[in-house]
Parts: sequence; C-alpha cells; structure tokens
Amino acid sequence: MVVLGSTLLFSNSGFAFEGLGRTATKDEVKAWDIDVRPDFVGLPKGSGSVQKGMDVWEAQCASCHGVFGESNEVFTPIVGGTTAEDIKRGRVQSLKDGSSPQRTTLMKVPTVSTLWDYINRAMPWTAPKSLSTEEVYAVTAYILNMGGIVGDDFVLSNTNIAQVQGKMPNRNGMQTNHGMWLASGKPDVKEKRCMSNCKPDAKVISYLPEYAKDAHGNLIDQNRLVGPVRGVVTVVAKAGESAAAPKVSMSSGESLFNANGCVACHGVDNKKLGPSVVAVANKYADRKDAKAYLAGKIKTGSSGVWGDMPMPAQAHLSDEDTNALSDWFLSGKK
Repeated sequence: MVVLGSTLLFSNSGFAFEGLGRTATKDEVKAWDIDVRPDFVGLPKGSGSVQKGMDVWEAQCASCHGVFGESNEVFTPIVGGTTAEDIKRGRVQSLKDGSSPQRTTLMKVPTVSTLWDYINRAMPWTAPKSLSTEEVYAVTAYILNMGGIVGDDFVLSNTNIAQVQGKMPNRNGMQTNHGMWLASGKPDVKEKRCMSNCKPDAKVISYLPEYAKDAHGNLIDQNRLVGPVRGVVTVVAKAGESAAAPKVSMSSGESLFNANGCVACHGVDNKKLGPSVVAVANKYADRKDAKAYLAGKIKTGSSGVWGDMPMPAQAHLSDEDTNALSDWFLSGKK
C-alpha cells in the first residue's frame, strides 16, 4: 500500500479508504530514503581511508568474509579473480573464459555505489545499518584496495568516488540495452526469439549429497528474519523430534541465537567458523562466573580463545539478551 496524502490510502487492488494515512514527514522520508544510485545521487558527504577500513574490517567483517576478503565456509569471496588488465579494460576476462574457480563480488559488481549502498544498509550481518558514514566509506575503500583498484594510502570520499568508478574491473560488463534499465523503457515481451527454439527442460546433474546437507547445521535456520527465507530443512529428525527442533532448549536464548545470525558462525553441536554451542558449554562448565564471562564476550567480542578468527562485538544486544544467550550456550553441555 502507498500513502498518497492525508485522506486516501490506495492499494494495488484499486480500493481506496478515506480517512486513513497521512503525508510522511521530511524526517521520516529521510530515514527510509538511504539508497545510493549508480550516478551517486543519495550518497552522503564524507570520507574514509583504507587504513581505517582495515581496522573496521578486522573487527567486524573478517569473521564472515575472511581477513583478505577471500571468505570462508559460509560466505562467497568478495575479492579475487580480477587483474590489472581488467581494471584498464573494464571487463573481467575470467567471467568470459571461466579461469576463476568462483565468481567474486569484485568480478561481478559494475558500480562502486552498489558496494557502498549494500554495506551501508545491510552490514555487519549481526547489526545492519550500525556503521557510521565514515566507516562505510572506509570499508568500501579497503575492499577496493584489496582488489588492487586503489592504493594503500587512498581516502575514498563523495568527491572522488566517481573517479574510482572509472577503475571498476567490470564497469563495462553490465548490459543496459533493455527496457528494464530506464524508467521510460518498455520491456519486449513479444520477441519471437524468446518464443522459438527453446531449450529443453534443465536436467540436474549435480546435487548436494544427503550426508552433507546438514554439515553446517539446519539450512532453514541460517536466515535472518528479514525478507524471503530460502533455506530448506536439512537436519534429519530423530524419533519424537521435529526436523527443525533445537537440540538445546531455552526458547528465548535459541530465538536470539537464530534471529541475530549466530547460527552463521556457530553450530549447536558442530564447529563452523567458531566453536559449537556444546563445545562452549563443556569448556566453561566448571567456571563459577561462566554466565557473566560469556555474556561479556558476546557483548564486547573476542579473539584468540578458540583460534585466530575474531568474533565481532554484539554491542547492539541488551544485557538481558546477552544473559539469555549466555544461559542458552551453557545449557548445551553433553
């Protein structure tokens, strides 16, 4: 539904209801209107250095995307697959010849605005829209630096981002000659080439074997509760237990665990990027201050206890939530 004024509210079905809705205030529109277009309309003034971006990356990004953007078992790589020649030409050769084993973000994305906008609105995974404008500029600059697009001492800003756009490896790889690109364009839905010599139905020739489907936990649980859920139930149910049932109880802690994306890095009884719930419970089972200790680690972040991979701080959680999560982790002892 779209509010058109203070007296009418229209729906897609064409019905109108009098007396409902009001004109959005400038502040309300500003809070929602945060998108950044490829022509950089909507980009806020500011700047951020590669060095600052490296600091933010190591604290809040590396745990999911790898120290050098090479990623890990959960997320696909951001950096890699591009060359100095690609930066000159604006077309990524490995997209044509298949020489790169996996498509990375910098191989595909044609515009800097796409990086900036997505980081601004969706990152970090556990606390979207929590980065400052400077931090968004800095992280974007660091990604570009890792891809060899800008130098180590570069400072990205609203005044030079258009020049950086001219160095994106795949800047010339995006098609715009179709009706969906321009608002004034008209999609061609009657083209004969689309209606003849159609390819036969696709045949699946590769699939994830049954024994590997739940190697990293139940896929359906690995979604934030925002937007469409694409996961499927992959954990085989035991007798008297539903497939998606948790192996550790305490509903409030479990809900927080799933809703805040913890499942992306921690399995219940299997190690992912970080230790499993069961491993944490066993490690601190005899520690008298275990609840307070874990709550503090969740709140402020941690590194070095379970390996080199840092755990980002969950500062957005309340003390009540961190205590509930701590209780839930400690309940998983086996």
